[in-house]
Amino acid sequence: QVQLVESGGGLVQAGGSLRLSCAASGRTFGNSAMGWFRQAPGKEREFVAAINWSGGNTDYADSVKGRFTISRDTSKNILYLQMNSLKPEDTAVYYCAARSFVSISTNHRGYSYWGQGAQVTVSS
Repeated sequence: QVQLVESGGGLVQAGGSLRLSCAASGRTFGNSAMGWFRQAPGKEREFVAAINWSGGNTDYADSVKGRFTISRDTSKNILYLQMNSLKPEDTAVYYCAARSFVSISTNHRGYSYWGQGAQVTVSS
């Protein structure tokens, strides 16, 4: 059974930092692109960042470029999202996702596997 489990969420003041982790189990995602999405109350799920199978190609939403960094440790099957200079508008539930292809997708419909989500709250 495939499982993606996020950790590292929490409450932080504006300007602070958090690092989310996503541990994958049940299969190896070494040949899979992975991504982070987020969903705020009353809003649709939106793309945050994605990384291809090798880690050599990444993509970010304009709203997080220069502040967030996605990375992966393929040997440990762990995906990371380093979030710096956090803003109140970054408040959301953050989801880790994996797809059955090596290339990136910014569309949540392109991902087959999802974690349960981690709450990130940024206070002003």
